Amino acid sequence: MSIKLIRPSIKYADQVMQYKVTMEAIGDSLDGCADLGDCRTFSEWMDFERRLKAKYMEGYVPSETYLAVRPSDDKVIGMIDYRMRLTPFLMQYGGNIGYSVLPSERRKGYASEMLKMILSICRDYGESKVLVTCDKNNEASRKTIIKNGGVLENEIELDGETGSKEIIQRFWIKL
Repeated sequence: MSIKLIRPSIKYADQVMQYKVTMEAIGDSLDGCADLGDCRTFSEWMDFERRLKAKYMEGYVPSETYLAVRPSDDKVIGMIDYRMRLTPFLMQYGGNIGYSVLPSERRKGYASEMLKMILSICRDYGESKVLVTCDKNNEASRKTIIKNGGVLENEIELDGETGSKEIIQRFWIKL
């Protein structure tokens, strides 16, 4: 298994938009995708700073979004985002890092490799620790975080969209 993290470019426009279609078709979240779900076109999505500043205003956080690409076939298999600071919301629920992997590429170790690679980037930006969160029911994500040094700080209850209660697990990773 080999992947590389690269910045989005027009070369991957069709794959990025297909990623959105695939994830939305199964009702999966687009974590780590810089709000790709809000965008109709690749060029709209690529205007990260303007678009996200307009959406989040004072809550905007600079971030770096990467495509996880498998070199053997140049396929986008996942996306990961490093948020450079924590707003009160991100401190509780979202963390510094968000990521997702295509359903067809899950359980192959890609998420663990993506997280390992982004931790190096976070270190380059001067971070000494990062917060990574996941839903308590997401065993694969929990294992990925722990494999990369995540230490559970606590769990936070969140009202879900359906009125149900969700539990968010908050992990710190020292760099």
